[in-house]
Amino acid sequence: MQFSQIKNSGIFIAILGIVLFSAKAILVKLAYQYEVSSIHLLLFRMLFSLPFYLVIAFYFKPLFPDKIKRKDYLWVIFFGFIGYYLASYFDFLGLQYIKAGLERIILFVYPTLVIIISKIFLKEKISAHQIIAILITYFGVIVTFWGELQYNSDTVVLGGFLVFLSALTYASYIVGSGWLIPKFGVVIFTAYAMIVSSVCVILHYLVTDRNDIFGYAYEVYVLSFMMAILSTIIPSFLVSLAIKKLGASNFSIIGSIGPISTIILAYLFLDEKLTLLQILGAIIVIVGIVIVSLNKSKKSKKMLD
Repeated sequence: MQFSQIKNSGIFIAILGIVLFSAKAILVKLAYQYEVSSIHLLLFRMLFSLPFYLVIAFYFKPLFPDKIKRKDYLWVIFFGFIGYYLASYFDFLGLQYIKAGLERIILFVYPTLVIIISKIFLKEKISAHQIIAILITYFGVIVTFWGELQYNSDTVVLGGFLVFLSALTYASYIVGSGWLIPKFGVVIFTAYAMIVSSVCVILHYLVTDRNDIFGYAYEVYVLSFMMAILSTIIPSFLVSLAIKKLGASNFSIIGSIGPISTIILAYLFLDEKLTLLQILGAIIVIVGIVIVSLNKSKKSKKMLD
């Protein structure tokens, strides 16, 4: 297969994975119409996806088992807790208060959070391009928020803060897990992290809730199953394959369609309508992320030269 064909197939796979991931917010909002609690909905999502990840963990082995130490498995537990349990929980809570389109725009600031966290904890330098990108990105979020605050400021601020916490915990996961993935491999590391997250969600339910989970309308279980398959399992491996084909920098640029796809899906399935001001804010956020991604791509090329 020629390079151009590999690249084109990688782009298609990346777009498909991003759109499926974006559909999660739509499925969550549809399920909330049936008065399901956020922890129950998250529990259903993880219970439906857990068997698939258990099978993967059983049949696949780490890439370099000799290099894995006992503490590495402890770090997997920690990052599974941070990156998939906490991030998902904050996201599901936040979606109770804000639109799906706005949620995706806020979540999309995580690449800039990765830069900031890397600076604080790993002492990595922040370039002028990155500073500009961060400022542009957060200006875009403020512009997007401004329209929503005119209608219901209390719930929007709470929902936005919860989704921002989701972006922050996910960014922490990305920064911290980077040195573990080469040892385990993307597929097996993702499976391990998702298993840890599922256990955390189950424990959360058993400790804090224990209310009946079998009394909901059948639509809740159908939507949860769709969320597990279409917006969790399939895109997690599509994204891994796309990164392998295109590289992380190129994939992050294509990832800019994430907020746009969510806005379109929210318009089609939830009848959500964004104002011109909010659309402008989304565009500004995407520009900021593209600047970050292009800067990363240039750095990678210099390292290879």
